[in-house]
Amino acid sequence: MKLIDVLLFASGSLRGSRTRTLLMILAMSIGVASVVVLTGLGEGARRYVINQFSSLGTNLVIVFPGRTETAGIGPGMLLGQIPRELSLDDAQALLRSRAIKRLAPLTVGSTQISFGALNREVVVLGSTADLIDVRQMSLSQGRFLPAGDIRSSESVAVLGAKITRELFGQEPAIGARVRLGDRRFRVIGVMATQGESMGLNTDELVIVPVASAHMLFNTSGLLRILVEAKSRDTVELAKHDVEEIMFERHGGERDVTVITQDAVLATFDRILRALTLAVGGIASISLAVAGILIMNVMLIAVSQRVKEIGLLKALGAPAVQIRNLFFAEAILLSSIGSVAGLILGQAGVMVIAQIYPTLPVAAPWWAVLAALGTSLGTGILFSVWPARRAAQLDPVMALARS
Repeated sequence: MKLIDVLLFASGSLRGSRTRTLLMILAMSIGVASVVVLTGLGEGARRYVINQFSSLGTNLVIVFPGRTETAGIGPGMLLGQIPRELSLDDAQALLRSRAIKRLAPLTVGSTQISFGALNREVVVLGSTADLIDVRQMSLSQGRFLPAGDIRSSESVAVLGAKITRELFGQEPAIGARVRLGDRRFRVIGVMATQGESMGLNTDELVIVPVASAHMLFNTSGLLRILVEAKSRDTVELAKHDVEEIMFERHGGERDVTVITQDAVLATFDRILRALTLAVGGIASISLAVAGILIMNVMLIAVSQRVKEIGLLKALGAPAVQIRNLFFAEAILLSSIGSVAGLILGQAGVMVIAQIYPTLPVAAPWWAVLAALGTSLGTGILFSVWPARRAAQLDPVMALARS
């Protein structure tokens, strides 16, 4: 028989048992769709994290108070000790490094903001004029924090876009005075809409000079220091310099954690890629289940088509030809199920993207190819036994049984 004849014969057999065929196609398509959707979610999570860290800026080195230990907890914490705080003097000392272009100390607190009869709870971020460049932020109105002495506690504030809309509506915000806690601040700028970054919604932030934030919250420590290296080539040098300067300033103790943006991205990338592979592997189990279903149904089909097989063998069809007929059925089933599953999976990915627009859901190309290959492979693999069983039937016995 020619290839076209084999395919026509196999398709005719599938059309003859529509319910059985639809169930097998449904099982295979669900397996493929599961792989596409779950790997799409994993890839979306990976891209989301990468985008979040990329929005922090470029060539970043981040300094945290406290030493991160291998076990995830420092020995001092077991004794009730807290990490030594980072100070403004620490931040200024880092500028001695020739590999550092600029830096932005950060302190964070929460308080009430009020304007007239309107008030709400806000997150207040204390920093310096360099924050807008280090974090690659942008203004929509006015100007950012004034440059100059890092210890200057001017009563000026830059508002997030959402805060501005809620407090001022269509009225101009620049020059107005708002109350933060027990202090009054003059609004000098409004940030452009930027949304959430690393769990912090910049549209709902109020940014004030770091010294003003210290006075507002009666504190002197820093949450972290964002350091921008002069170039990508000097990031590691900047990290080394930060560690050595902090070691010298803190009495020979290595009590700070210094990480680079690239190192964090690489770690998250490895973790999330492994997660994507894991969920894809779990979803592919359904493809094996679909393959077993194909095997069971085809075994039943062999017993139901004994007369047909016996007649083919009596007419001179060799065993290999009988096997090929069953293989063709399995290939058609797997191919149709794979294409249907791919369409269903891509539709699922599009629906998720509409529901969660901030999550860049997209099935990676390798997952799509793996799903298609696995579905075809399992369909063919699990059809081997039924095909061999059909090919081994004795034509005389088959016709006698019928």
